Amino acid sequence: MKSLLLSKSLLISFLQFFISLCLLFNAVSCEKEESILDLDEVAQEETDDEPDMESNDEPDTESNDEDESADDTASDEEQTNDCPDATGFVFEENNGIVSIEFENNNFPDGWVLKNDVADASGEGYMQWEGNASLGNPGNGMVVFPVRINTAGTYQFLWYSSYRKGDNGTEHNDSWLRFPDADDFFGRKGNGSVVYPKGSGKEPNPNGSSSDGWFKIYRSGNNNAFKWQASTSDNDGHDIFVTFSSPGVFLLEVSARSDFHAIDRLLLFQEDMNKNDSIEAADVFSQKVTCD
Repeated sequence: MKSLLLSKSLLISFLQFFISLCLLFNAVSCEKEESILDLDEVAQEETDDEPDMESNDEPDTESNDEDESADDTASDEEQTNDCPDATGFVFEENNGIVSIEFENNNFPDGWVLKNDVADASGEGYMQWEGNASLGNPGNGMVVFPVRINTAGTYQFLWYSSYRKGDNGTEHNDSWLRFPDADDFFGRKGNGSVVYPKGSGKEPNPNGSSSDGWFKIYRSGNNNAFKWQASTSDNDGHDIFVTFSSPGVFLLEVSARSDFHAIDRLLLFQEDMNKNDSIEAADVFSQKVTCD
């Protein structure tokens, strides 16, 4: 009986030992599984990070390229979009000639569009019917921005007429100014030169002139439109303007005599033949609208 109890006691101890081993083995196995799971999660996190890094790199590169392209475009626009905001357009010089239909602009009150003569081109001509401004330039001013591509000195002409009476010394003039040109002067065939009053240069022309403006007249009692532009009373000087470098410059016309009519404006390089330039003026300069 005693032997049987001893055997039973040993069996119980063995079972307890076996259970302890099993519990210990299961704990180690769980820890290993948790460790394996942790490693998998770390590996997964590293794997997830790599696409994010590649994804971030690629958009940044594309964004930089787009930014550089945008900067280049903006730079190009700054170089080409040089139209004055006040007008919204510019007339383009080509092959040393700027030819403009005078009526191809916006006009203040006092200027009237007429089309009652056969030798006027385009829609007709513009006639000043406001009050005379004989000593006050700037009244009824019209601005023509001109883009000069070929630097140099140009001669100026306009195609004009007087439309009242039969005296060619009346109603035959308007004011002209190039405020931002490098030089603006009248020159006679013998080489004498005059500068507008207010320009800081001398000598000045006979008769009216003020604040950089020349009085520009046409002569003769035949009131047909003709190409002529002179300054200095009784001592006619042709009109010249110098652009030392390419760029956009303003050609300004304002009213002086009432019923002076202007149809066309012309600039041509001084070394070009006058008659050839007038014939070439039938091809008008492009009017470029600002973007």
